[in-house]
Amino acid sequence: MKSYQDKVSTYSELYNKTNKKYNSISLLRLLSIFLLLFFMFYYIKTNEILYVIFAVLSFAGFIFLMRIHSRLSFQKLLAETLLKINQNEISFLKREKTPFENGVEFIDFHHPYAYDLDIFGEHSLFQSLNRTASYIGKKTLADLLLHNLSEAAILENQEAVNELKNKVDWRQEFQALAIISEDSKTSYEAIKHWTAFKNNALPKVLIALSIILPTLFFGVLAAYFITSKTILLSYLTYIFIANLIVLGRSIKRIQSEIAKADNIDKIIKQYSLLLEKIEKESFQSKKLIHLQEQLVFKNAKASVHLKQLSELFSRMDTISNFVTATLFNGTFLFNLHVLRALLKWKENYASEIDNWISIIGEIEALNSLANLAFNNSDFVFPEINSEYKIEFKNLSHPLLNPATRIGNDTNFHPLSFVILTGSNMSGKSTFLRSLGINMVLGGIGSVVCASEAKIHPLPVLVSMRLSDSLSDSESYFFAEIKRLKQIMDALENQPAFVLLDEILRGTNSDDKRNGTIEVVKKIISKKAVGAIATHDIEVCLTTNEYPEILTNQCFEVEIQNNELHFDYKLRNGICKNKSATFLMQKMGVI
Repeated sequence: MKSYQDKVSTYSELYNKTNKKYNSISLLRLLSIFLLLFFMFYYIKTNEILYVIFAVLSFAGFIFLMRIHSRLSFQKLLAETLLKINQNEISFLKREKTPFENGVEFIDFHHPYAYDLDIFGEHSLFQSLNRTASYIGKKTLADLLLHNLSEAAILENQEAVNELKNKVDWRQEFQALAIISEDSKTSYEAIKHWTAFKNNALPKVLIALSIILPTLFFGVLAAYFITSKTILLSYLTYIFIANLIVLGRSIKRIQSEIAKADNIDKIIKQYSLLLEKIEKESFQSKKLIHLQEQLVFKNAKASVHLKQLSELFSRMDTISNFVTATLFNGTFLFNLHVLRALLKWKENYASEIDNWISIIGEIEALNSLANLAFNNSDFVFPEINSEYKIEFKNLSHPLLNPATRIGNDTNFHPLSFVILTGSNMSGKSTFLRSLGINMVLGGIGSVVCASEAKIHPLPVLVSMRLSDSLSDSESYFFAEIKRLKQIMDALENQPAFVLLDEILRGTNSDDKRNGTIEVVKKIISKKAVGAIATHDIEVCLTTNEYPEILTNQCFEVEIQNNELHFDYKLRNGICKNKSATFLMQKMGVI
């Protein structure tokens, strides 16, 4: 946290200095305008050429100050954003608030584990991890949390995350640029629409007129200045009108090309700055180098290509200004030339733009995982194996308060499946979620909340927290049966890491017991690894039939000074204490 506090001081100071410069330049800019008007007034009054020179110098000064003002405006916004980023990290680590998007739009009740493990939504894993700001970054991180990676991909991500972990300044500057872009799903889809939208090439006659008419216009204009013949002004008017007629014939084509492209030039410019940030950094890890290498196309960097595209869209914006559009197009068909350049750019580079933007998303997702590793120096990268060895030391849930969370040692080798017992509130569900969350994190190349870890990457299948699906007219019980069927079907294809919590709650005790035992037998026959939590002691007796596969573990509760005491420590064996009876007696229920 100290590093973030130091950065808050640094960026607060930088923001204040930049803001003072910004305000000073604003005043000088106003002064230059005043001087311009002052000198023009005295020129009109005295007809002295010296005042014209001073007026020109004042205007040049204004243009120069405008450039400085624009640069300082961006620096001020960048410093302010970096300050906010570090303030947010401090608030998050102090557990005052979680000021990050929660990815609620990615919740999928039918996903094998996303809803059960609280991957998305308020106080979710995604919200805790998320340091993305672009739409593609958020989507990439969400997709990463929802899918399995190969062993090779996991190891590449581990290497990249480990490298980015200590590049704090670079990560935060990248995040700040993404925040400033104010990217959205609408902007992203507008760019996708433009690259996918295929128009026919411009007619050759139109291209010829776009060259001939402007050349003719300026030729006649030059002739007028040389000869001073007023008849040439009439010709200029006709050519001016002819240019506007040509533009009118092309206006629908121009509008179709820039449809849904409001402010797209600014978004693309920010994309170019993000890519430039990647291009200029020195990386050592295989994945980051590979991503960087993809940003060179046709002997130029992707950031350069996107800056060109941003400038073209910015120039095309003049079509919406009546005065500018009339003047520029009446003289040299400005927007038609921009259209030709846009079409040429699309022809040459549109095939790559989707990949370039996806690289921004990849970097943002990796930065989010790197931020988790940096904020939690006690977390570790798991050792990856292909021998079904899954082992954690001091395992806990990454979202629990580090000051109070209690870790447990657990392993699934050689015994592969655990029957977990314990009273309510003893820690069973939290332990199952800890297993699931850390298997997900380990399976995407992230650090995990443990002091040591070994994992064989497996698909994670969970039935823990289902809800009645009113829209599908399903009861909780039927939804649970469907989830169990989904798990069994998945196990037909490959082994998986399975977590079950008090299944078959919607039926009578005998049916529930028998059903649970049969589910356990079926799951272990499919070579599944994992755990099931139950209150039914008879389910635990199944370990006698499969002593080489099943084991009993539990969370106990003690009664100390007439109060329940939970230590949340995992033990071998079957739970013996009965907290429900004690609680009901204590509260006068029985």
